[in-house]
Amino acid sequence: MKAQSLNHFVFPGVRANRPISDMTFGKVITAHGGGDATTHGFRSTFKDWATEETEHENYVSEAALGHAAGDAVERAYRRGDALKKRRALMDDWARYLAGDSPAKAAA
Repeated sequence: MKAQSLNHFVFPGVRANRPISDMTFGKVITAHGGGDATTHGFRSTFKDWATEETEHENYVSEAALGHAAGDAVERAYRRGDALKKRRALMDDWARYLAGDSPAKAAA
């Protein structure tokens, strides 16, 4: 991906420095015979897996989804991006999708 990337997004949008839109992703799903699959369904599947099958902390999977986790006080004090932890989570997700992951991935 790095060799052909347009920017820092895994799925870059057509506009400079923007991710792919939900509408575009939905059109890709439909074009490839996705049936009833939805963008939200992909995100929900990831969250279910991260919560039920791994020991990764909730705020890490929330950050991976682009969500603001915790209440206002927690968010005020948690200012890091958890990038190292998000990388580990996404590496586990990739192994899971490839069929190489144990039932409980290490955090």
